[in-house]
Amino acid sequence: MAAQDFSAQEYADRLAKTRAAMAQRGIDTLIVADPSNMAWLTGYDGWSFYVPQAVILPSQGDLFWWGRPQDKAGAAQTTWLPADHLLDWPEDHVQHPDHHPYEALVQHLKDRDMTRGLGVEMDTYYHSAKSHAILLEAFGPRNIHDATGLVNWQRAVKSDAELALMHRAGRLTSHMHGTLRDGFHAGRPKNELVAEVQAAGVAGIDGIAGDYPAIAPIAPSGLEASAAHITWNDRPLAVNEATYFEVSGCFHRYHAPASRTLYLGEPPADIRRAEDAVLRAIDDTFAAAKPGALCEDVAACVYASFARAGYEKSNRTGYPIGLSYPPDWGERTMSLRPGDTTELREGMTFHLMPGLWTANWGVAITESFVVTEEGAKPLCDFPREIFTRPA
Repeated sequence: MAAQDFSAQEYADRLAKTRAAMAQRGIDTLIVADPSNMAWLTGYDGWSFYVPQAVILPSQGDLFWWGRPQDKAGAAQTTWLPADHLLDWPEDHVQHPDHHPYEALVQHLKDRDMTRGLGVEMDTYYHSAKSHAILLEAFGPRNIHDATGLVNWQRAVKSDAELALMHRAGRLTSHMHGTLRDGFHAGRPKNELVAEVQAAGVAGIDGIAGDYPAIAPIAPSGLEASAAHITWNDRPLAVNEATYFEVSGCFHRYHAPASRTLYLGEPPADIRRAEDAVLRAIDDTFAAAKPGALCEDVAACVYASFARAGYEKSNRTGYPIGLSYPPDWGERTMSLRPGDTTELREGMTFHLMPGLWTANWGVAITESFVVTEEGAKPLCDFPREIFTRPA
């Protein structure tokens, strides 16, 4: 992704929304460490989230990118910020036992009189306990506010420009699932097939070039598929086993994940029954996912479909998606589950997860969708039924 994907007005709107949320929480300066949120605010894109970095957003005035010196060139190329708004920390602080990059961040904040009402994304993968301890020591706990999810929530409703990128990601996802079907043969080591699907997602289709997704392919078979997040191994694909693949195309950092189940041989009756329940759940959910519906209402469609088929499901049935970096393509805000009364709005995007996992097998057929006035519209156009290949 780069800042050029979106207009200057769109970035201005994003900043205005974020600053309004900051004002509601009494935050004067926001420290944004989540690379997805950094990219959404500035366009910054780089594999640099293994070291401390941030976007510093005051309630008024200039915002800044802050990171490792050798990443400033990437910030200059991918963000819309001028060169004098790109700050850094000493290179010799990289994984140094006695110094930490946040010591430099503290000094930058002091130099710019940004020392009060600091908002910090406390519960994110990219803000370490050490980083937080340095902020607490420098500014005191009364000046530190939890800003977890503040920017994430502003991203919930996608712009037309964002949806265009997600539809392209969906095209890549469909291409990846087509590659899986073509290469799904008994006796073939699964890692070979996964290598093909990853290559297909990056090579792209019809001029749509892929990027690395935020999650590696999920690809369990047989008993492995009774677990939800197994990746792959080199075991040959076997007859009379269900395998489900959860993959996503990634276009300019936007995702559209989808799962499909494949079977070598003829699926037994219990797997066919699960397939029918999942497909009905998707249809029911798509009809209900209109503006004004609640997240828990959408989840209830899945639970009701499963109950009619004699299954009970207790885990959440979906989550919002969009712009993301490893290790997760979810937006970490609302969830499709009981008790979440967040109201759906047109332009929200979700990954619907009506998977069924038993003690011996799993069936996952999932869809990414956008909320419209007519109901949910899928981002990936690919057959949902279990794909079978004769033994």
